[in-house]
Amino acid sequence: MSRGRVGVVIFPGSNCDQDCIWALEQLGFEAVPIWHQSLRLSGLDGVILPGGFSYGDYLRAGAIARFSPVMQAVAAWAKKGMPVLGICNGFQILCEAGLLPGALLPNLSRRFQCEEVYVRVENTATAFTRSASPGMILRLPIAHAQGRFFAPPAVLAELERNGQVVFRYTSADGTRRPESNPNGSVNDIAGICNREGNVVGMMPHPERVVHPLLGGEDGRVILLSLAGVLERVL
Repeated sequence: MSRGRVGVVIFPGSNCDQDCIWALEQLGFEAVPIWHQSLRLSGLDGVILPGGFSYGDYLRAGAIARFSPVMQAVAAWAKKGMPVLGICNGFQILCEAGLLPGALLPNLSRRFQCEEVYVRVENTATAFTRSASPGMILRLPIAHAQGRFFAPPAVLAELERNGQVVFRYTSADGTRRPESNPNGSVNDIAGICNREGNVVGMMPHPERVVHPLLGGEDGRVILLSLAGVLERVL
């Protein structure tokens, strides 16, 4: 029996959509490809905006994809409280679309960075962290050139006050150190959520670490959190 039907939105230039579909299927979900021109998200239990380089990252990452027809449906879906996860470019798109606050700027290194990082789970009340424990350390890969999270001081203070910081870059032991932040994100932020906790954006790729053959399984807790949410709803 399927854990639920999860749509994976495919934009021109997406390159992690098949990774997400494979990971979901490995974990017992039914993965449904959704072309970016779709106007409806019917019959789904969750939606993922995958990583990649939508529209070639022209202008800036996610700036064109946010105008794709499917984003109208995603916005309406999110407003109803349905689960939405944006990974890497998907996170950038959610910010560009105004579904999450802040912006993703070029890495301080001014280089594309592909490496493993450690993140600490700061909020376990979201649709994608309910199966995690507070303070859990996850080892996840990143692959981005524009992953430096930024928000104005007032917005940043509100995110911190409301507990909307979901993941924070740390060392392997959970300590925040400058060298553990790969891109210069303000407050070491690796992922955030909306106030309701149903929309989550993160720069690391959980779908790339769901099986031992991939070198790790830490991403499982994020995707399987959705299954736990659906069990209480369906």
